[in-house]
Amino acid sequence: MADGNLAGLSPVSSRPPEGGAGTVRHDWTREEVRALLDLPFPELLFRAQTVHRQHFDPAEVQISTLLSIKTGGCPEDCGYCPQSAHHEKKVKAERLMAVEKVLEEARRAKDAGAARFCMGAAWRSPKDHDLETVCSMIEGVKSLGMETCVTLGMLDSRQAGRLREAGLDYYNHNLDTSPEFYGEIISTRTYQERLDTLENVRSAGISVCCGGIVGMGESENDRAGLITALATLPKHPESVPVNLLVRVEGTPLGNAEQVDPLDFVRVLAAARITMPESRVRLAAGREHMTDEAQTLCFLAGANSIFYGERLLTTPNPAATRDRALLDRLGMHTTIAEG
Repeated sequence: MADGNLAGLSPVSSRPPEGGAGTVRHDWTREEVRALLDLPFPELLFRAQTVHRQHFDPAEVQISTLLSIKTGGCPEDCGYCPQSAHHEKKVKAERLMAVEKVLEEARRAKDAGAARFCMGAAWRSPKDHDLETVCSMIEGVKSLGMETCVTLGMLDSRQAGRLREAGLDYYNHNLDTSPEFYGEIISTRTYQERLDTLENVRSAGISVCCGGIVGMGESENDRAGLITALATLPKHPESVPVNLLVRVEGTPLGNAEQVDPLDFVRVLAAARITMPESRVRLAAGREHMTDEAQTLCFLAGANSIFYGERLLTTPNPAATRDRALLDRLGMHTTIAEG
């Protein structure tokens, strides 16, 4: 355990020497991030909450809804994902959903209070005719007055440009873990290919949603490596989803060791401190968290959640449970406009 000092700071200081708490930096080192993760827990949360309050309303949470528009049959071998065709037990491959069916789900999400509608397809990269169908979905969701986000795998610059023409607001493409540990989880796509997709998305003028997963057997140094990789991007992701591994039987990580909830909160806090202007999303794994653990996540700077009873293929807390917890905490949500 570190003694609470970071770059010469006293344990009770919340002001980094780079110009004040909440300063947006892109030169974080892994050593600095590791020092954050090693801070005494009260000090770490104090620093994270200090930064959070400088950039956001600490009682406000953004709500997004995620829909799988094309499930299963993915050629990638991501060790955590039941949609991979490589694994012993996998979800049944399905065709791309019809546009009107997707818009029905978007209307339902908006009525439930979601501000952003996220659509995910289990592809390595989209084919042109499928991309055009997704563009029609984006245009339809935008017409409802909602923000749009998609995750479709790898994109080249032309594909990213087409999505921008359709009005896409956000593209999700996670780094998952540190560059060093990445090969232990995925062999069909390189870390650099992920970075290339992020660059193509940025160049097209689309905002980025990019984060990772905690609980895949990575070390604390790997967690620091993930945060460092995100915090040293030329521009920080506008949304940073931090996922707690959902262990799915029949996948290589189905028996992964459970993560201490306090260690998970530490990662969220480090993300908040290093990327002060980003939305830090408490993403997958909430179904298995206590209300108290989720509350600590909000205190650590998480200010976005996925809403609804299902993510792409794994459970999510019921909307009534989320509403009840937020009401108990006196927190409010961002509601879709229009």
